[in-house]
Amino acid sequence: MSEATIIGPKPVHHSWIEDVLALLTGTLLVSFGAILLGEVGALTGSTAGMAFLINYLTPMSFGLAFFLINIPFYILALKKMGVVFTLKTFATVTLVSLFTHVHPSFIQLGELDLFYATLFGNLLMGTGFVVLFRHGASLGGVTILALYVQDKTGFRAGYLQMGVDVLVVCAAFFVVSIPALIASVLGAVLLNILIAFNHRKDRYLA
Repeated sequence: MSEATIIGPKPVHHSWIEDVLALLTGTLLVSFGAILLGEVGALTGSTAGMAFLINYLTPMSFGLAFFLINIPFYILALKKMGVVFTLKTFATVTLVSLFTHVHPSFIQLGELDLFYATLFGNLLMGTGFVVLFRHGASLGGVTILALYVQDKTGFRAGYLQMGVDVLVVCAAFFVVSIPALIASVLGAVLLNILIAFNHRKDRYLA
């Protein structure tokens, strides 16, 4: 067996068109998942969870809160992850914030089961995260820290974010109902397990 056969072909990077389509797809999935969580009064972790808390406690919308919370993290992203990553992250955060205002114009949701909507919403968000990660973008906040640690140490981004996310969700004890809190914790764990199993640098080379 030749050396070329053992090593395999050199991976080809995504084109800018593929990146654009992926960013749109990922942000549409994440934003619709957020809509489902908001409809049943649940939340998730990280900066999105903080945005939900602000949304539930103030007149500020989830989209605006999510956009504002992420602003300080762009400095870390620029220093640690580079200009391209930072620009992609800014674009994805902006698109998620925008799409959360756009979705209700096209779809009207009726009665939703709390646990079904929360778990399915987190599955949508987790899938969107993986799409964004694989195209060199994130949704800011703790995700930037998690991706940075994974790139430097190999510790999976999903596991680090899972710990932070559970803490954020537990902080919502006095904000959401007990059933919504339980559903939110389960959803956050499910989301991060999905990321941990599907986003590994050694398995995805494109």
